[in-house]
This record gives sequence, C-alpha cells and structure tokens, in this order.
Amino acid sequence: MFSSVFLLASIIPLLCAAAPTSSSSLKPPPKPQPQPLNITAITGNAHNESALECWSVANLVVSETPGTQGALIASLAEPTALSFINIPAKFDGGLHNAPAVQWVYFTSGKAVITLPTLPEKAVVKGGANGLILAADIPAVSKLGHTTVYPSKEPTVAVVMPLAGNKVPEHTVLHSGACTAQEQDISV
Repeated sequence: MFSSVFLLASIIPLLCAAAPTSSSSLKPPPKPQPQPLNITAITGNAHNESALECWSVANLVVSETPGTQGALIASLAEPTALSFINIPAKFDGGLHNAPAVQWVYFTSGKAVITLPTLPEKAVVKGGANGLILAADIPAVSKLGHTTVYPSKEPTVAVVMPLAGNKVPEHTVLHSGACTAQEQDISV
C-alpha cells in the first residue's frame, strides 16, 4: 500500500508539469473556407414525371453570429412551418407526390428515393448531408416518387414547406442525385 501511494505521489507532479496550463497553448482549428451547399432535389421534368437533380442552393459562408462564429452557415428560403417526423424502421412511404415544395432534413437513418418512370435513385443518409428539396408537387409531376426507409432504427426527419410552393434560387449542376463528394460539407 505504501509503495503505490508513494508511486502515485511521485507521478502526479510529473503529469501536472506536462499538462498545458492554459488553453492558449492549443492551436485553433483552421478557419473553414466558403463553399457551395449542394443538395439532391426531387422535381418535375418536361414530361410531367418526377426527376432527380443535383442543385447548388446556397453558399456556405463563415458565420459571424455569436454561438456559431467561425462555423459554416447558409441562409435558405424561409419555411412556413416545421414538422418533426419519427419514421419507423423498415418503413415504406409508398408512391406519393411532395405535398408542398419543402426542405426535408434527415437527421438520422436512411431514405431511398426511387422514381416510377425513370431508373434513377437517391440514397440519403441522415446527418450533415441529409438535406434534400422535395418539389415534385402534383402541378409538376403526375405520379410522384417512392420513399422507403430501410434502416433497422427509426429515421428522423424535419420537414419545412416553403411559402407559395416557391422553389428556392438554385443552379442545376446535373441530372440525377448528387454524389457523396458533391454534398460533402466537412470542413
């Protein structure tokens, strides 16, 4: 017992001497660089069918707002409402149109979006890159799209309809879903 107490008493001063004494000795993280925010959009095509497109919807810029200062932030079109949805594991949402032009942010889980008339598919993993725009309302798409949630755990989504079903300003990067690299917002 005496030797372990003596050993501990000998090591503690050494550990304390090696530890930094203030946070100023830590290097600050590198400042993030502005970059585009690319998302997969479900929209309508010239044949009144749902289609997938990769859109650039905003630029992520460095925030100056207290609490997020130094982080990347983007201003998106203002929603008219906000709904929290807890989707059961292995859920099939069936064939449907978007009820409104709306942001859908999957915070967890996975959504697989397919189209009834085109061989396109989007796999959206919840988290940092889980934002999509669902804009295939009945006015632009006759049949809509199918969404299934294959995760073993629930998928959580936040849905935000946009005023007047107005599609936000964007640039179409290409047809089809965005790739993981195009949507990577890691700093």
